[in-house]
Amino acid sequence: MSDDYHSTNYRWYILALSAATATFVVSIPFSCMPVLFKEISDDLGLSLVQIGTVWGISSLAGVFVSLIAGLLGDRFGVRLILSVSCILVGITGALRGLSSDFLTLSVTVFANGLVRTIIPIVITKMIGIWFRGQNFAMANGIAAMGMGLGLMLGPMISATILSPILGGWRNVLLLYGGLSVAVGILWTLFGREPHQVVATIGHPGAATILQALSRIIRIKTLWLIGLTIMFRSACIMGMTGYLPLYLRERGLTAAGADSALASFYAASTIFVIPLSSISDRLGSRKAIIFVSLIVTIVCVGLLPLAQGITVWILMILSGIFFDGFMAIITAMLLETDGVGPEYSGTALGLVFTIGQIGGVVSPPIGNSLVSVNPGLPFIFWAATCVLALVALAFSKETGWRRHR
Repeated sequence: MSDDYHSTNYRWYILALSAATATFVVSIPFSCMPVLFKEISDDLGLSLVQIGTVWGISSLAGVFVSLIAGLLGDRFGVRLILSVSCILVGITGALRGLSSDFLTLSVTVFANGLVRTIIPIVITKMIGIWFRGQNFAMANGIAAMGMGLGLMLGPMISATILSPILGGWRNVLLLYGGLSVAVGILWTLFGREPHQVVATIGHPGAATILQALSRIIRIKTLWLIGLTIMFRSACIMGMTGYLPLYLRERGLTAAGADSALASFYAASTIFVIPLSSISDRLGSRKAIIFVSLIVTIVCVGLLPLAQGITVWILMILSGIFFDGFMAIITAMLLETDGVGPEYSGTALGLVFTIGQIGGVVSPPIGNSLVSVNPGLPFIFWAATCVLALVALAFSKETGWRRHR
């Protein structure tokens, strides 16, 4: 059989491995933290602002490494970077469970964030290498579904199931660290890129890092996409980090508060592929993203007024578009004129660097508003999403319908 035949079939294995990586390396060890914060804060004596700071520090790490990850992915290939990054995520993630105070927890969370934020960029580049054309958003959506599955499972099982079974939050983080290392070994043994891509890695004719960066930073649409992600990330990171604590303070049980956040991610997991497919069929990326941002603004803004079942309704409605937003806007990024396969990693790195800033600043600022009113942080985070809507309005459509 031809090499093309094997490549056509092998790309589905790569997609499955990418989705598994998103689940077990990127999202579960990340999304477990908000529901473990109560146990962690009681153990280490952390304040609410310190919790917000820890939650934002993982995004701060992404500001430093996202661009570097994209540049290295373009220059040296993504397989090696994925293998090493997954193993390092496991090691640094396990080290979080050895923290003894605010400082050591902050350092280990930051170190974990340095390597964890590399992975979504190189996974997206890997999918872009194997899947290009009209079905790209759907393939990206499948990987995003893996991300959503992990984001749902983290809050659902970490505090109320695994922590009692394993003997506390520390052992939960050690377990997740071991899973990440195992996935890294799978990439080492079985991952690869198409032969035509492998042939260009490190080739003398390939663009240098400075040439790639010089080309990418001149593309206006990438900056607008980066701002859109930044303001939307400010909203989501702030809301998801604070919600379980907010609901517990309002009298919900730990299981009830955790399941509210899990419902957000569950809805995202269910709808990410349908939304990505709709975007492919419509030939429009911005239409779905606009709806996503509007729904998020309304739902997050109404959370201070919500009680009982209304909280779950708002979380499910906003969660419908969570991963779908990222899958579609990432497709939009890679379809932007001037990017192409050669510069895709650099473009992803630039945009994700900008996007991470919102997740750094937003949680501690929003949490500090609790002293004024416990519901005020949600209003602040909804307002940041309004700014994302403004940035998106000025960006160019990249779907196939733009040519009509």
